[in-house]
Amino acid sequence: MGLELYLDLLSQPCRAVYIFAKKNRIPFELRPVDLLKGQHLSDAFAQVNPLKKVPALKDGNFTLAESVAILLYLTRKYKVPDHWYPQDVQTCALVDEYLAWQHTALRRSCLRALWHKVRP
Repeated sequence: MGLELYLDLLSQPCRAVYIFAKKNRIPFELRPVDLLKGQHLSDAFAQVNPLKKVPALKDGNFTLAESVAILLYLTRKYKVPDHWYPQDVQTCALVDEYLAWQHTALRRSCLRALWHKVRP
């Protein structure tokens, strides 16, 4: 079986993976996971990602979680254009720096603000 992406498109990290794959014409099978219905908590999904989080990737027998790790895997496997993930070591390090920062600083803060607004 080919590349499978387990996504809930209401999730920003899932949308990032989805848009990246589509934009780069990476062939994949979309496996929708409805977070609001708790589908990510099922035993079946735990076989793909024991952390029970999306996004998740399955490529044959290989599985991977976390949006940044998935994006990096896709850039390496599918040799996407250099503007996505540069070959130059120092430029690439700057991309890595931003990815680490946005995942730990920006996303965490935005998530808190969002949940504060939408939580009952």
